[in-house]
Amino acid sequence: MIGKLKGLIDSYAEDHVILDVQGVGYLVHCSARTLQALPSAGEAAVLHIETFVREDMIRLYGFASEAEKAWFTLLQNVQGVGAKVALSVLSTLSPSDLANAVALGDRAMVARANGVGPKVAARIVAELKDKAPGYASVDPAVAQLAGQVEAKRAPAPVADAVSALVNLGYAQIQASAAIASAVREAGEGADTAKLIRLGLKELAR
Repeated sequence: MIGKLKGLIDSYAEDHVILDVQGVGYLVHCSARTLQALPSAGEAAVLHIETFVREDMIRLYGFASEAEKAWFTLLQNVQGVGAKVALSVLSTLSPSDLANAVALGDRAMVARANGVGPKVAARIVAELKDKAPGYASVDPAVAQLAGQVEAKRAPAPVADAVSALVNLGYAQIQASAAIASAVREAGEGADTAKLIRLGLKELAR
């Protein structure tokens, strides 16, 4: 089983790279994000490898980091997600961005990946929320607030304040983060208007 390859970049294609390891050329499938991060042909590179062995083929998948490789494996535990879809998600979102999306239940962000519809995005978020590696940079308070808003369990002033910021054009993640900060500053008894005012102040920083 191949776990890592270190060699020279031989050539690139749309979805893979050929890595020359002491004269042997390994064809390694990669996400677009990993391909963009690799150096030019002839330069040294290291790829973390996931090896797929089947009766009719052996296929190598390469990743720029262990975090990306871990997400590739996790994503395929979700119904409807195979290697192709997992690579598409990782081509669109970095490991930290994906972790944040899962932590905050942001299905829309996951659905930005090519070939990922709303239903698959919802499954990814729901099934990986408790299994995902701890790569998220999200404040736990923000994740908790986002979950409460999503489940319609947030206090009315908080939910209304988040909704108001979203209606102003801010992303759900930004709105939740700003209002979570506003709640910390003003207290849980603050009214909607005050939360919106403090939230906008936070977003303006």
